[in-house]
Amino acid sequence: MDPKRLPQGAEKTRQVRAMFDAIAVRYELVNHLMTFGLDARWRRRAVADLRLPSGSLILDIAAGTGDFTRELERQGHRAVATDLSFGMLSVGSGMRARVQADAAELPFSTGSFDGVTCGYALRNFTDLAATLREMGRVVRPGGRLSLLEVAEPHSGLLRTGFRMWFRGVVPFVGSLVSDRNAYHYLPKSTAYLPPTADLVTLIQDAGFSAVNHRFVMGGLSQQFLATRSA
Repeated sequence: MDPKRLPQGAEKTRQVRAMFDAIAVRYELVNHLMTFGLDARWRRRAVADLRLPSGSLILDIAAGTGDFTRELERQGHRAVATDLSFGMLSVGSGMRARVQADAAELPFSTGSFDGVTCGYALRNFTDLAATLREMGRVVRPGGRLSLLEVAEPHSGLLRTGFRMWFRGVVPFVGSLVSDRNAYHYLPKSTAYLPPTADLVTLIQDAGFSAVNHRFVMGGLSQQFLATRSA
Protein backbone atom coordinates (compact mmCIF):
# COMPACT_ATOMS: atom_id res chain seq x y z
CA MET A 1 0.00 0.00 0.00
CA ASP A 2 1.40 3.36 -1.08
CA PRO A 3 0.96 5.95 1.72
CA LYS A 4 0.91 8.68 -0.95
CA ARG A 5 -2.51 7.39 -2.03
CA LEU A 6 -3.86 7.95 1.48
CA PRO A 7 -4.88 11.42 2.73
CA GLN A 8 -2.04 13.68 3.78
CA GLY A 9 -1.64 16.93 5.72
CA ALA A 10 -4.70 18.87 6.82
CA GLU A 11 -6.96 16.54 4.84
CA LYS A 12 -5.72 13.56 6.83
CA THR A 13 -6.36 15.40 10.11
CA ARG A 14 -9.89 16.26 8.99
CA GLN A 15 -10.69 12.72 7.81
CA VAL A 16 -9.22 11.04 10.90
CA ARG A 17 -11.22 13.30 13.22
CA ALA A 18 -14.44 12.69 11.29
CA MET A 19 -13.83 8.95 11.13
CA PHE A 20 -13.33 8.55 14.85
CA ASP A 21 -16.29 10.79 15.62
CA ALA A 22 -18.38 8.45 13.46
CA ILE A 23 -17.25 5.17 15.06
CA ALA A 24 -17.05 6.33 18.68
CA VAL A 25 -20.18 4.53 19.94
CA ARG A 26 -19.05 1.07 18.77
CA TYR A 27 -15.29 1.63 18.95
CA GLU A 28 -14.49 -0.45 22.02
CA LEU A 29 -16.81 -3.28 20.95
CA VAL A 30 -15.11 -3.64 17.58
CA ASN A 31 -11.65 -3.44 19.20
CA HIS A 32 -12.48 -6.34 21.51
CA LEU A 33 -13.92 -8.36 18.63
CA MET A 34 -10.86 -7.72 16.46
CA THR A 35 -8.40 -8.90 19.12
CA PHE A 36 -10.57 -11.50 20.92
CA GLY A 37 -10.18 -9.31 24.01
CA LEU A 38 -6.37 -9.56 23.99
CA ASP A 39 -6.05 -5.78 23.65
CA ALA A 40 -6.97 -5.40 27.34
CA ARG A 41 -4.06 -7.69 28.34
CA TRP A 42 -1.64 -5.76 26.13
CA ARG A 43 -2.67 -2.45 27.70
CA ARG A 44 -2.24 -3.85 31.22
CA ARG A 45 1.31 -4.88 30.37
CA ALA A 46 2.05 -1.55 28.67
CA VAL A 47 0.96 0.40 31.76
CA ALA A 48 2.88 -1.88 34.15
CA ASP A 49 5.99 -1.45 31.96
CA LEU A 50 6.03 2.27 32.71
CA ARG A 51 7.56 1.25 36.07
CA LEU A 52 6.35 4.48 37.66
CA PRO A 53 5.23 4.83 41.29
CA SER A 54 1.55 4.89 42.18
CA GLY A 55 0.08 8.36 41.89
CA SER A 56 2.20 9.36 38.91
CA LEU A 57 0.57 11.80 36.49
CA ILE A 58 0.27 10.20 33.03
CA LEU A 59 -0.91 11.74 29.78
CA ASP A 60 -2.83 9.30 27.58
CA ILE A 61 -2.54 10.59 24.01
CA ALA A 62 -5.14 9.54 21.42
CA ALA A 63 -7.10 8.21 24.39
CA GLY A 64 -10.20 7.46 22.35
CA THR A 65 -12.99 6.25 24.59
CA GLY A 66 -10.62 5.64 27.48
CA ASP A 67 -9.36 2.03 27.47
CA PHE A 68 -5.78 3.04 28.29
CA THR A 69 -6.88 5.85 30.61
CA ARG A 70 -9.00 3.53 32.73
CA GLU A 71 -6.15 1.02 32.93
CA LEU A 72 -3.82 3.76 34.15
CA GLU A 73 -6.31 4.64 36.88
CA ARG A 74 -6.77 0.96 37.80
CA GLN A 75 -3.04 0.66 38.34
CA GLY A 76 -3.02 3.63 40.69
CA HIS A 77 -1.97 6.49 38.42
CA ARG A 78 -3.58 9.85 37.80
CA ALA A 79 -4.46 10.04 34.13
CA VAL A 80 -5.30 12.84 31.72
CA ALA A 81 -6.95 11.79 28.46
CA THR A 82 -6.46 13.76 25.26
CA ASP A 83 -7.73 13.05 21.77
CA LEU A 84 -8.33 14.81 18.46
CA SER A 85 -11.88 13.46 18.35
CA PHE A 86 -14.43 15.14 20.60
CA GLY A 87 -16.84 12.32 19.75
CA MET A 88 -14.52 9.69 21.20
CA LEU A 89 -13.90 11.64 24.40
CA SER A 90 -17.59 12.40 24.91
CA VAL A 91 -18.65 8.76 24.51
CA GLY A 92 -15.86 7.41 26.74
CA SER A 93 -16.19 6.64 30.42
CA GLY A 94 -13.87 6.56 33.42
CA MET A 95 -11.88 9.59 32.31
CA ARG A 96 -11.77 12.15 35.11
CA ALA A 97 -9.81 14.64 33.01
CA ARG A 98 -10.23 14.84 29.24
CA VAL A 99 -8.93 17.45 26.81
CA GLN A 100 -9.60 17.66 23.08
CA ALA A 101 -6.35 18.55 21.31
CA ASP A 102 -4.15 17.84 18.32
CA ALA A 103 -1.25 15.73 19.63
CA ALA A 104 1.20 17.76 17.54
CA GLU A 105 0.28 20.88 19.58
CA LEU A 106 -0.45 19.76 23.12
CA PRO A 107 -1.87 22.43 25.48
CA PHE A 108 0.25 21.34 28.45
CA SER A 109 3.30 22.79 30.17
CA THR A 110 6.78 21.45 29.49
CA GLY A 111 7.75 18.62 31.84
CA SER A 112 4.32 18.50 33.47
CA PHE A 113 3.80 14.71 33.24
CA ASP A 114 5.61 11.71 34.69
CA GLY A 115 4.78 9.58 31.68
CA VAL A 116 2.92 9.25 28.38
CA THR A 117 0.92 6.38 26.90
CA CYS A 118 -0.51 6.02 23.42
CA GLY A 119 -2.35 3.02 22.01
CA TYR A 120 -2.62 2.14 18.31
CA ALA A 121 -2.57 5.69 17.03
CA LEU A 122 0.90 6.42 15.61
CA ARG A 123 -0.34 5.80 12.08
CA ASN A 124 -3.19 8.28 12.57
CA PHE A 125 -1.04 11.31 13.42
CA THR A 126 -0.62 13.76 10.56
CA ASP A 127 2.87 14.78 11.71
CA LEU A 128 4.32 11.85 13.62
CA ALA A 129 7.71 13.48 14.28
CA ALA A 130 6.07 16.61 15.73
CA THR A 131 3.75 14.48 17.86
CA LEU A 132 6.64 12.50 19.31
CA ARG A 133 8.49 15.75 20.03
CA GLU A 134 5.43 16.98 21.91
CA MET A 135 5.42 13.75 23.93
CA GLY A 136 9.05 14.44 24.80
CA ARG A 137 8.32 18.05 25.69
CA VAL A 138 5.51 17.36 28.17
CA VAL A 139 7.30 14.50 29.98
CA ARG A 140 9.73 15.41 32.77
CA PRO A 141 13.36 14.19 32.64
CA GLY A 142 13.39 10.58 33.81
CA GLY A 143 9.73 10.16 32.88
CA ARG A 144 8.54 7.23 30.83
CA LEU A 145 6.92 6.52 27.47
CA SER A 146 4.89 3.41 26.57
CA LEU A 147 3.42 3.05 23.08
CA LEU A 148 1.39 0.24 21.52
CA GLU A 149 0.89 -0.11 17.77
CA VAL A 150 -0.27 -2.69 15.26
CA ALA A 151 2.33 -5.00 13.73
CA GLU A 152 2.48 -8.02 11.44
CA PRO A 153 3.87 -11.44 12.44
CA HIS A 154 7.08 -12.56 10.77
CA SER A 155 6.46 -16.31 10.69
CA GLY A 156 4.82 -17.55 7.49
CA LEU A 157 1.74 -19.35 8.81
CA LEU A 158 0.94 -16.79 11.48
CA ARG A 159 1.51 -13.94 9.03
CA THR A 160 -0.84 -15.51 6.48
CA GLY A 161 -3.56 -15.98 9.08
CA PHE A 162 -3.08 -12.44 10.37
CA ARG A 163 -3.35 -10.94 6.89
CA MET A 164 -6.57 -12.85 6.20
CA TRP A 165 -8.02 -11.66 9.50
CA PHE A 166 -6.80 -8.05 9.46
CA ARG A 167 -7.38 -7.32 5.77
CA GLY A 168 -10.50 -9.43 5.26
CA VAL A 169 -12.42 -10.31 8.41
CA VAL A 170 -11.83 -7.06 10.33
CA PRO A 171 -13.24 -4.80 7.57
CA PHE A 172 -16.20 -7.17 7.17
CA VAL A 173 -16.98 -7.24 10.91
CA GLY A 174 -16.44 -3.50 11.19
CA SER A 175 -18.86 -2.93 8.32
CA LEU A 176 -21.52 -5.02 10.04
CA VAL A 177 -21.13 -3.56 13.52
CA SER A 178 -19.95 0.01 12.85
CA ASP A 179 -18.79 2.08 9.85
CA ARG A 180 -17.74 0.42 6.60
CA ASN A 181 -15.34 3.13 5.38
CA ALA A 182 -13.54 3.39 8.71
CA TYR A 183 -12.77 -0.30 8.99
CA HIS A 184 -11.67 -0.59 5.38
CA TYR A 185 -9.30 2.31 6.04
CA LEU A 186 -7.81 0.62 9.13
CA PRO A 187 -5.67 -2.04 7.35
CA LYS A 188 -4.59 0.54 4.75
CA SER A 189 -3.48 3.00 7.43
CA THR A 190 -0.54 0.79 8.43
CA ALA A 191 1.19 2.17 5.32
CA TYR A 192 1.72 5.40 7.30
CA LEU A 193 3.97 3.60 9.80
CA PRO A 194 7.72 4.03 9.28
CA PRO A 195 9.98 0.97 9.62
CA THR A 196 10.79 0.02 13.22
CA ALA A 197 14.35 1.38 13.08
CA ASP A 198 13.06 4.73 11.82
CA LEU A 199 10.45 4.86 14.57
CA VAL A 200 13.13 4.23 17.19
CA THR A 201 15.17 7.08 15.71
CA LEU A 202 12.15 9.42 15.79
CA ILE A 203 11.58 8.57 19.47
CA GLN A 204 15.24 9.23 20.25
CA ASP A 205 15.14 12.53 18.33
CA ALA A 206 12.12 13.50 20.46
CA GLY A 207 14.30 13.44 23.57
CA PHE A 208 13.99 9.85 24.77
CA SER A 209 16.76 7.37 25.52
CA ALA A 210 16.96 3.65 26.22
CA VAL A 211 14.34 3.04 23.56
CA ASN A 212 13.19 -0.57 23.67
CA HIS A 213 11.05 -2.29 21.06
CA ARG A 214 9.35 -5.67 21.38
CA PHE A 215 6.79 -7.66 19.47
CA VAL A 216 3.73 -8.86 21.36
CA MET A 217 2.40 -12.39 20.84
CA GLY A 218 4.58 -13.20 17.87
CA GLY A 219 4.01 -9.86 16.17
CA LEU A 220 0.25 -9.38 16.53
CA SER A 221 1.13 -6.07 18.14
CA GLN A 222 4.26 -4.11 19.06
CA GLN A 223 5.38 -1.96 21.97
CA PHE A 224 7.89 0.87 22.34
CA LEU A 225 9.27 1.81 25.78
CA ALA A 226 11.60 4.71 26.50
CA THR A 227 12.86 7.06 29.19
CA ARG A 228 12.91 10.86 28.85
CA SER A 229 16.49 12.04 28.71
CA ALA A 230 17.74 14.51 31.32
